[in-house]
Amino acid sequence: MVSQTPEADFRVTYLDEIPSVHIPMRLSVLEAVNFKTTCQQLFSDSNVPSKIVLDFAQTTFIDSSGIGALVSNLKFAKQRGSDLVLRSLKPQVMAVFALTSLDQVLTIEQPSATSIPTETNRSDNQLPMTHPSVRSLVKRLIDIVGAIVGLVITGVLLVPIAAAITINDPGPIFFAQTRCGWMGRKFQIWKFRSMCTNAEAMKAQIKNQASGAFFKNDNDPRITKVGRILRKTSLDELPQFWNVLKGEMSLVGTRPPTPDEVERYEVPQWQRLDVKPGMTGEWQVNGRSQVRDFEDVIRLDLKYQQNWSLIYDLKLIVKTVTVLFNKNSGAM
Repeated sequence: MVSQTPEADFRVTYLDEIPSVHIPMRLSVLEAVNFKTTCQQLFSDSNVPSKIVLDFAQTTFIDSSGIGALVSNLKFAKQRGSDLVLRSLKPQVMAVFALTSLDQVLTIEQPSATSIPTETNRSDNQLPMTHPSVRSLVKRLIDIVGAIVGLVITGVLLVPIAAAITINDPGPIFFAQTRCGWMGRKFQIWKFRSMCTNAEAMKAQIKNQASGAFFKNDNDPRITKVGRILRKTSLDELPQFWNVLKGEMSLVGTRPPTPDEVERYEVPQWQRLDVKPGMTGEWQVNGRSQVRDFEDVIRLDLKYQQNWSLIYDLKLIVKTVTVLFNKNSGAM
């Protein structure tokens, strides 16, 4: 038996008591909020369904907010011993899921001919233009040129920096950390190591001794003497030019968040992942060490998206150089 009911502006039909949510053509921030509400209301009923079918037959566009709502609904379903089953995905949607590796964790029912994403499905021309900066060829050209110049500078400074790090605290020269980039895709961000090699063990010990409290960057005992200099001069971030060259980051963008930070996002806050993260941006020129509040970070990142233009990027690059020059001059 098939029945139909409106639910938070999303059409919901039932077949043998299994609800099917029909996803609209676009799944961006406004639709994503209602999408999350619809699914969670269904899972909150007295009779929790064994699964909810998500019908993507009409959907041709999904952005970061849509990804955020889907991730949130999937967690909500698992908590209630249920599941989400996705059907009729178009190549544009499959390309997004392949980019973010969601195709490996979602239950996707597709005809056998399209059950596995092909190279065409993964190609850039299938991915959504979530923000004008994402498809700007000039911005990408500036990134490539800037990354090459930056890597040359990094190569020149590599030997003295590596020697200083090793003498101060023997161990790896580089430090890699997982961050979330465009559309929430995870990647490894690279830095020169500024903390001692047993930093994680010290973190647990310090938190236990301080009853859950922890030190801020300016007095964190895990940071080495050389590490403090690298951070103060921003030299620790030079290896990120490699991330820019690979296309995982941009010279200018939003601050790259950690996965645990993204875990805290509400659906509208996922919008900050509609652009590539940058080596610099609004948070950098506004004093990154003073920008600690979560809401301030979100506000600055959304401000960048709203104001973006190539000229705006160039202005932020000039401001960054000015800030670094003044800071390093004051330290001499």
